[in-house]
Amino acid sequence: MNKDAQRLWYSSQKWMAAAFTAFSDGPLVSDMAVHHAGVAAEHLLKAYLAALHPALIVDGRDFSSLLYATGHGVHASGPRSQTKTIGLVEAYVRVSGILKGSMPVSRQELVPVAEARNGVAHAAFHDASQVNAVFTTCLRLADRLLPELPPLGDFWGPYQGLHDKLLDIRVAEARVRLEGKLARARHVFSDRYAHFGEEDRELVLAAIANVSSPGYIEHDEPATCPACSSRGWLGGETHVSETADTVLMTPLVFDCPACDLHLEVEELRMLKEPFAEEIDLGVSLLDFCPEQTGRRPPYGDDHPYALFTGDEGTDENLVMDMYRPR
Repeated sequence: MNKDAQRLWYSSQKWMAAAFTAFSDGPLVSDMAVHHAGVAAEHLLKAYLAALHPALIVDGRDFSSLLYATGHGVHASGPRSQTKTIGLVEAYVRVSGILKGSMPVSRQELVPVAEARNGVAHAAFHDASQVNAVFTTCLRLADRLLPELPPLGDFWGPYQGLHDKLLDIRVAEARVRLEGKLARARHVFSDRYAHFGEEDRELVLAAIANVSSPGYIEHDEPATCPACSSRGWLGGETHVSETADTVLMTPLVFDCPACDLHLEVEELRMLKEPFAEEIDLGVSLLDFCPEQTGRRPPYGDDHPYALFTGDEGTDENLVMDMYRPR
């Protein structure tokens, strides 16, 4: 592990110890608990990125920062102390992209952490009702990242027991919320469709089956709803398989238009019959994203040179994409 990654690991450990101390002292210093835990989470995310290469934590818009991160600081226009790095959410996005959807925390769950940390730092404000959720989100994030890094010591120290207890409580509460969601969804389904005859109900459900939830998601795949057994939608992020020329999707959310059930990534894994953590879409990258070529070559899409030649010349952007590490 390089010195940048080591410095960030030790810094994360110190901030997390301070966060536990504040958390243990009670509600009067809960602002310090969420602030310190947020800083600890950010530094651990950056430690993981810096262990791969220090440039991965740099704000790519600042050239001097990139020069320092790549060992060419002699050419920078300012001192190293003015290096600009990415923030908590962007660090999460980069790490999540590298770990291909295996993060136990979704981007939506991380937003309250960033809001709490920034709120305390800039306006002395945080949502007191979110303290436990914010704190345990940081613990879950750290638990995922620590095994990816060389051990530099006992990260949790004397707070290991409290760490375990908090996560046990959170899991129990999450399971209760999940059962509540499922029960409510079944009630909504019954209230909406119980008065229909079987044939009419099937017609109505077929009509709404293609309605996907609003908001951005990279890809949707149909899936059976765990509450009402209608067709719902698994949404997630896609990536190329490392062992085969096929596209995989990591489910991050489920929505059912029939009963309004909405589940996040952690809840998907808590179901009695959980969805697969990775779904093979059974298509190659070119079949999955044909728009990348912008045209159909005269000799067919499956020809090995279909990517690079054609009547309109070479698609240079696509050529570059093929050489970028995935």
